[in-house]
Amino acid sequence: MVVNKSSAAKKPAFESIVLLFTVFVVGLCTIIYELLIGSVSSYLLGDSIKQFSITIGLSMTAMGIGTLFSRYFRTNLIQWFIFVEFILGLVGGLSIPILFAAYSYTDMYYPIMISLIMVIGILIGLEIPLLTRIMEKHYTLRTNISNVLSVDYFGALAASLLFPFLMLPFLGIFKSSLITGSINLVVAIFTMWCFRSYIGFKSKRVLKYSTVLAAALLGFMLLFSGNLINAWENTVYEDRVILSKQSIYQKIVLTKNKQDLRLYLDGHLQFSTIDEYRYHEALVHVPLSLVGNKENILLLGGGDGLAVREILKHEGVRKVTVVDLDPEVTDIAQKHKMLLQANNNSLSDGRVHINNTDAFKFLEAADEYYNVIIADLPDPKNASLSRLYSKEFYRIVSKKLARDGVFVTQSTSPFFAKKAFWCIDKTLRTAPFKQVVPYHAYVPSFGDWGFIIASKVSIDLSGLTVNVPTKFLDNDNIKAMFTFSKDLMVDEIKYSSLNEPNVMKYYLEGWKYWN
Repeated sequence: MVVNKSSAAKKPAFESIVLLFTVFVVGLCTIIYELLIGSVSSYLLGDSIKQFSITIGLSMTAMGIGTLFSRYFRTNLIQWFIFVEFILGLVGGLSIPILFAAYSYTDMYYPIMISLIMVIGILIGLEIPLLTRIMEKHYTLRTNISNVLSVDYFGALAASLLFPFLMLPFLGIFKSSLITGSINLVVAIFTMWCFRSYIGFKSKRVLKYSTVLAAALLGFMLLFSGNLINAWENTVYEDRVILSKQSIYQKIVLTKNKQDLRLYLDGHLQFSTIDEYRYHEALVHVPLSLVGNKENILLLGGGDGLAVREILKHEGVRKVTVVDLDPEVTDIAQKHKMLLQANNNSLSDGRVHINNTDAFKFLEAADEYYNVIIADLPDPKNASLSRLYSKEFYRIVSKKLARDGVFVTQSTSPFFAKKAFWCIDKTLRTAPFKQVVPYHAYVPSFGDWGFIIASKVSIDLSGLTVNVPTKFLDNDNIKAMFTFSKDLMVDEIKYSSLNEPNVMKYYLEGWKYWN
């Protein structure tokens, strides 16, 4: 009798531990699904603030609906919880493959995305109420609520750390989705085994076979995930994908078609080796031709080494500091054979110093002045990048520029996104620069592309000449770049700041039609 009493006492304690652990895993998977859908939508469509706002807002609404529906589940709560986990594991695990397919093969990405968010959110909303009611027999209401919510929040914290630091850089979005779905299925199987005595024979058999089939499907997709990702990427990119890597910051893809090497970051083309020289010659040689002292050059962005290749053509360059956030980009630029041929192995030059850090933070902490600062940064397509086109950023640039130095920034297309281009121009004029001058060049892969020069002293453009070897620029066409036809002009425009990132709004508005 004593042994039986001891066993009976241990069973509720074991059940309680299992349920609390389940709550932790539920909280973890909840946040990961939201991060996955928000991230892939930002990657595919841009405008991260909009995508995450939609994802979080709809998820919370759907969770509320699921919580409301939970009141209609009166009996067989363990069975219903296992069934919810099974459906959630299947739908959540397949959510990213479904969104990839929706983007590539349909024009219904948003309806499909919203449907997935609503289904996943409703299922998540059912989980916690069901678990709370299952645990009623173990705790008082006050203790039960505090236990469930606190453990759920700890699961959310674990997810917020796991996703950016482990899952995304090492697994990528596609595999992370499948693995998270598999975790839900493992919870379903584990709960079914622990509480098997509470489940009827027929229900147990249906749940067991359904969960095993779902696990087999996710396992199959995990096993062949490399092939599936390659097949998807070859539908998105025009040319053959020769390198695909997910860093902690972005998706890096290199494609090749004969001698044309192209770099894409988060799906956005960065250069084509067929015509990149036009862009980099315009970006580099115009500002460097305007200064006498070229000893100390700062390049913000440009981790591919192509702008550095052009900088090193100038005599008198003693030091080039490259500030690129992503170490994966600079690593590829120093190791990939075709990219090394394109950049002439420029990043290995003894004068080049690489800093893998945020450009804003680097400039704030910099303790030296630069003769030329070149911003070869990605377009302001999201809130993080729009910081680097703000009046606050340009004021810091001005402070770190030598008195007779020159700053230049790539400024998107004055044709496709003319408001964004002139917004950058106006924003630069809010910083303590004496002269701000826009110019543009035609780059076939991108179309008409803009640049803007700023300096703290007056600069004379009349005598601008090019004295280094070039393929595109010469003393005649360099002067033509400073002329804008009237269809490229705008009347009224706002500047951009950290508080009001107007450049991002103008950029997304301008490229929406052309994309």
